[in-house]
Amino acid sequence: MFYTNVGGKLMCTITATEFKENLGKYLKLALEEEIEIKHKGQPSVFLCPKSNSLLLKTESFFGMLPNEVLEDEDIPRE
Repeated sequence: MFYTNVGGKLMCTITATEFKENLGKYLKLALEEEIEIKHKGQPSVFLCPKSNSLLLKTESFFGMLPNEVLEDEDIPRE
């Protein structure tokens, strides 16, 4: 485990093997901070606290968006 600067913020970075071998430890840590998991040296997954999730951040938009869903062919083209 080490910390890297991701977008100006320190983030815990681990390998997929480290995550697999210490799953419980990193699930607890992810409740408090974001964790980057690398697979074969490349960023693969980010774990983050539920309070930081994109889903929770976008839920505030519900009610502001239309209830209907447009099909691709219904979208006006230039």
